[in-house]
Formats: sequence, C-alpha cells, structure tokens
Amino acid sequence: MASGKAVIRARPWAVASFLLPALLLLGALVLYPIGYSVWRSFFDASGDDFVGLDNFAEIFANESTRTALRNNLIWIILAPTVATALGLIFAVLTERLRWATAFKLLVFMPMAVSMLASGIIFRLVYEQNPERGLANAVMTTVHDTFAGSSSWPDAEPRPGGSLSAQDDGSYLLDGTVSAGTPVLLPLVAVPQPELADAEPAATAASDPGQVTGTVWMDFTRGGGGTRDAIDADERALAGVTVQAVRDGDVVAEADTAADGTFTLPAEDADGAQLRLAASSFTPPYNGASWLGPELITPAIIGAYVWMWAGFAMVLIAAGLASVPRETLEAARVDGANEWQVFRRITVPLLAPILAVVTVTLMINVLKIFDLVYIIAPSSSQADANVLALQLYISSFGAEPDQGLGSAIAVLLLLLVVPVIIFNLRRLRRENQR
Repeated sequence: MASGKAVIRARPWAVASFLLPALLLLGALVLYPIGYSVWRSFFDASGDDFVGLDNFAEIFANESTRTALRNNLIWIILAPTVATALGLIFAVLTERLRWATAFKLLVFMPMAVSMLASGIIFRLVYEQNPERGLANAVMTTVHDTFAGSSSWPDAEPRPGGSLSAQDDGSYLLDGTVSAGTPVLLPLVAVPQPELADAEPAATAASDPGQVTGTVWMDFTRGGGGTRDAIDADERALAGVTVQAVRDGDVVAEADTAADGTFTLPAEDADGAQLRLAASSFTPPYNGASWLGPELITPAIIGAYVWMWAGFAMVLIAAGLASVPRETLEAARVDGANEWQVFRRITVPLLAPILAVVTVTLMINVLKIFDLVYIIAPSSSQADANVLALQLYISSFGAEPDQGLGSAIAVLLLLLVVPVIIFNLRRLRRENQR
C-alpha cells in the first residue's frame, strides 16, 4: 500500500493520464446526465420557466405516479425475495443431483433471453384464451379433470318466451305444470357446431303418473321452423338438469335424455314450477385473468423471477462451493437432520452471498421497465405501472413533460442511493475481516 502511495506522489501526472480517459467517460455518461436531470427537474414542460419543487409535488399528487410507487414497493419486496429464495433452493438441490450441470444450464438459460423477448413470451403465456395461453391451458386442464363442465353454456331462453332468466343463472318456467301434459322447454343461441352430435329432439310421452317434457334447441337451420314447437330438424339438449320447485325448494329433479326428454314423478312435481338448473349453463372455466388489473403485477413479477432465479442460483452455488464440508458433516454427526443443517449452518454461512444477490436484484427491480411495458396490455398497463415506465410516459407520452420526467428520474436515483450505500458499507466490512 505504501509503495502505491509513493508512486502516486512521485508521478502524479502519469497517474492522472491513465485515469483521465476513464474519468471523462464517467463524467459524460454518468455525472453529466445526473446533473442535467436534477437541473431539468426544477423547470416546467417547456424548460423555460423555473417551477422549483412543483414537479416533485406533482409526483405525489398524480394518481398514476402513486400507483407506480406502490407497485415499485411490491416489486422490491417480492421479486428479489422470491428470486433469491428459489436460487438458494436450486443451488442446494443441485448438489445432490447427478445431472446438476444440465439443471443449472436450464435454470440459467433465461438470462440469455432479452427482456423484450421474455416479455413477448410471457404475453403469450398469459393469454386469456386457453387455446393460446399456456398458463390457462394448464389451469383449465387441471380444473376440468376434477370438475365437470356445464352441458350447454351458450343456451338461453328466447326473449318473450315461457322461460325467464333468474339472478342465479337458472331459467324458470312461467306457471305450474300438470302430470299427463308434456311440457315444452325451448332454448336458443346454441352454436351449430355444439349440436353436431346431438340427436333429434323428441316429444315426451303423455303419462298421468308423471310430469314429462322436452328441452331442445328451438331453431331450424335455414329457417322455416315453428316457434315453441319441435320440428323435424331441431336438436335435443341432453344432460340439462330439470328441477321441480315448490315454495323455493327443489322437490324433484332429473337430467334430460339424449333425445331431450325428461321424467319427474307426479307425486312430487305435479303443480310445481319447473326450473332449468344454473349448473347446466355456467360458462366454461377459462383460467385466471393474468393480464387483468388484479393479477397483472404478480404475473409480471413471475416473468422476472423466471429470468433472474438462474442468476441467483449461480452466485449462491459459487458461495456454497466454498462452505467447509467438515462443518456440515460435523453437524450431521452430532445428530442434526438436513433441515437443521440447512437452516442453522448453510444459510448463515451463505448470508453474505444472499445479501449480495438480494441487494443486486433490489437495484435491478427499481429500474424495471421492459417487462411491464411489453407484457401489460393497454387496458391494465395503468394498474401495472412502475416508476421507470411512468418516467417514460411522462417524458415521451402523448403530453410530454420532461420536467416531471426528470423529477421521477431524480426520485428513482434517491431510492437507489440508500441501497448502494448499504451495499458499499457491507463490502467494506467484508474487506476488513
């Protein structure tokens, strides 16, 4: 150290000549933009009138900026924590895998994908339509495995007909029914492709000891059919649950057969009202609204974690390789199980590395822009807003105000500085050990 100081004192011009290019580059690319942003933040949109701290006041008065601040807080808490936790789990698990190298390669591979490409990938993954969106395709497959879908989700009564829609999604027949008189329950609006395998509708038999009827699609393709009558080419709606309701209670129910007919016992259904159960008409399960206002921020954080969990895993695995194996083996010999070894020895020894990864990701998420801009559709982009995106919109949007944009940039800088100071102090303490 003393010899280095002696060189600096003996040849200051030589030292300055080596440092000058780097200092000029640092000043041009870092110091000047920071200084100009701070200066510009005190002026209005035109840059001519000095407004003082008005732009900073506008940040907290603007609803969009407050939403961005709230979302940034969510990002800072969730994204680094989840990415670091997954990286730690992957790093520990790969020590016990024979194909650890291949696993690490697969997990780290998303880091090679640009934010733009990742945003496009996850915009497709989160598509609402299960036929295009992978996430909802998986969700609907699992859901439909354990829960059956409704028979005819598109069917509905004809306006002005004998059936009326109820608040719970069921359809109620006006008036009561009598045994021996077949009941006609016509529905419409079922797409023709859904009727491709349906049988022709049949008129229910008249039986004095039973309440009978038919549920069918009251529409003749090409026209020419008779309203509220079963025509030759009209199709049955099988599997519809028909309920006999008396004083609000279901006293009998049956499902329609392949030809659309149903039968209810007269002792229960005679004089009751008929209701087509809502379960026969509920829309199919289409998964979650990933790109809607409620889930858009967690969904984008999921895309971020997919990219950066590999980064955390590689750094933590490097730190894990330096952990003394003797310490771990001694703990196992003393009777500690694997969870105790992990919680009381591995994690404390890896604390410096975990701090490095977490702080690095915290700085990174404060600057997040690409994923939010690409993944969030215009309908929910305001709900996914973050400070970097708000900076861009304020500076270059429909009503550009680079004074306000510069104020947001300064705010971002002020949010990053404490994290950087914490990281520098931690590094200094590590070097002094």
